[in-house]
Amino acid sequence: MASNPAAALAVRDKVQKFLEAACAGNLDLFKKLARQLDVGDKGLARTVADVKDANKRTALHFAAREGKTSICKYLIEELGLDVDIRDEDSETPLIHASRQEHIVTAKYLLERGAEPAASSELGATSLHHSAGTGNVELLNLLLAKGVDVDSHCESGTPLIWAAGHGQDKAVKVLLEHHANPNAHTDDDITPLLSSVAAGSLPCLKLLIESGADVNVSAGGTTPLHVAADIGSTDLINSLLKAGADANAEDENFGKARIRMRKHKKSILARVCPYSWKYPVSSVAFMERIVVGNNIVKELKVGTFQKYYSNRYLNADDGHVVNFSTERTEDGLKPIQTAALRSNRKAVMILLPLTFPIQKIKDWSVDAVIDFMQSEFKQQEEKTEADARKENPLHLVDPVKVTPEAKEKSLEAKSRGNESFKGGDYLGAIDAYTQRFEEAANAFYEGVLLDPENQELVSAFRYCSCQISLSPLGFSYWGRERAIKPG
Repeated sequence: MASNPAAALAVRDKVQKFLEAACAGNLDLFKKLARQLDVGDKGLARTVADVKDANKRTALHFAAREGKTSICKYLIEELGLDVDIRDEDSETPLIHASRQEHIVTAKYLLERGAEPAASSELGATSLHHSAGTGNVELLNLLLAKGVDVDSHCESGTPLIWAAGHGQDKAVKVLLEHHANPNAHTDDDITPLLSSVAAGSLPCLKLLIESGADVNVSAGGTTPLHVAADIGSTDLINSLLKAGADANAEDENFGKARIRMRKHKKSILARVCPYSWKYPVSSVAFMERIVVGNNIVKELKVGTFQKYYSNRYLNADDGHVVNFSTERTEDGLKPIQTAALRSNRKAVMILLPLTFPIQKIKDWSVDAVIDFMQSEFKQQEEKTEADARKENPLHLVDPVKVTPEAKEKSLEAKSRGNESFKGGDYLGAIDAYTQRFEEAANAFYEGVLLDPENQELVSAFRYCSCQISLSPLGFSYWGRERAIKPG
């Protein structure tokens, strides 16, 4: 019984080193480890092809991602691996190489027959990624291979990706290849909206010159609303010069109050720029709620207003997100959006171009800012009061991890690791479980502090197997966190 966990740990360690060798481009070590893994009757090529990580990425995916062409060449030419093998997200090695701008590796994969237009599960192609990174050389190569310039995925066309990441050179190339400047996603995100959200004046100018609509609306939000929110006078002036409507009203922008409670502090969550799978967007199209680096929830505006008004969602890390969609009588104009952010210069530009709002008695810069700030504060206080009446249990502050507990957990972790490495399994269990009620809390806090420490997780699991104490370890962790097999 004891040998099985040990053997499993040994194999996993060998697989990890094998994939690390692929990432490092160490061909000699890679071949050596490949031979060591080939212990059955499948053959070396099949064995190597079957070695995958938790996301079903093979050594070829990792080598392509790190630009290790020599490893790719060995895998494809000597072992005969499929050049278009797909991982769990249906991404090919070419997509991985393109995302990381490894032009030499990408060229090699294309020479070996990689499908240039291969797309991920979400529809993103290598052209999307080269547009997002601004790699013009790879962009031209893929376009020369016949990839559709307006390839569409869930998060838009390559032009939307390029504009959303402020890649003006890529935008220029795509427009020269007749990319549609008014292409849009299902949420009505366009290249121009993305360029404004990215704060890219060069991209905005190129798109305006190509005939992009400056008054496009996504969920009620216009580019001028976004520029006013950012507070960029250059973006605002360029949009106004191109005919942007200063009196356009957005029924959604600023009305959906998204707040996070964290240790008695409430903050207004701002839209997070999309990652490579999701190009930069703007507030009203798709709200991406983020705590730290963790995505909590993505909500389309319509869905948000229909299903999440005055409801609560628990974030993955225990924080509470409060959603409220309290509406005012009218939609917000760009000047009101700027005032909410206290963007004084933006308010000054928009004031003479905006029809006076009846509720604001003194139509001046200071009066507009003061009124909007006051209105927002009142709505926040009302929402907070209503929330406490409706859901008092959700407003309990999360338990704080004290410095003393952190120190104890780290000490226990270190002591347990050393015992395990030295073969003292009983000592390791003792380190993790003595004065169990206190130690277990400290140990769990240690896992929260260092959740990626798989060595520690494996050590604890293996020690539990040694003396049949697995219920002790898993019963406590199972209350809060599911630990997946390594």
